[in-house]
Amino acid sequence: MLKLRPTIFALFFSLTATLAQAAGLDAISTGDASAGVKEALAKGADYAVASLGKEGGFLGNSKVKIPLPGYLQKAESGLRMMGLGKQADELSNTMNHAAEQAVAEAKPILSESIKKMSVQDAKGILTGGEDSVTQYFKRTSTDQLTKKFKPIVSASTKKLQLAEQYNALAGKAASIGVVDKKDADIDAYVTQKAMDGLFLMIAEEEKKLRSNPVGAGSDLLKKVFGAL
Repeated sequence: MLKLRPTIFALFFSLTATLAQAAGLDAISTGDASAGVKEALAKGADYAVASLGKEGGFLGNSKVKIPLPGYLQKAESGLRMMGLGKQADELSNTMNHAAEQAVAEAKPILSESIKKMSVQDAKGILTGGEDSVTQYFKRTSTDQLTKKFKPIVSASTKKLQLAEQYNALAGKAASIGVVDKKDADIDAYVTQKAMDGLFLMIAEEEKKLRSNPVGAGSDLLKKVFGAL
């Protein structure tokens, strides 16, 4: 019987926490809950775009800096031995600057996702776990961000001959399974990495908000996320 006590206690505390959370959320009006979630979404979007959509936003941030794609990364030492180090550096810088330029254009798309949020979406975000804000943006804006980002990225990379060489070589390598297909096109690779970085920064802001709603800087955010 003694062996069951830890489990019983754990279940008791879990149930108590769940009931307390439900009671806290029930005390908040639907209007306040929706407005609070929209403010949280906007806060995450603002932070991510401001952090990354500027000179050095990707290149100067080790968490999101875009490395050379797999095929070139493995061949980097060889490229440098052949005197192509400058071109490799130029490609790396171009990729990261292209991502910065692309993310700078993300705000209208993220704002549109926020406008379209339903009451049901708001409930899902509040009760859906620690990264539900981030997952909402991924679900509602990935397609539009891809369409917006890729032409911006392409405009930068097409200026470099090494990028064209990479696409040709990686395309052939992908056909025989040596390179992952998602890395076989440099524009698609940078576009995906730009979105990965954007969502990572949104996730960081969401984590801060959920762990410390009192420090969110908004009475509404404190009220809504403090009830979780």
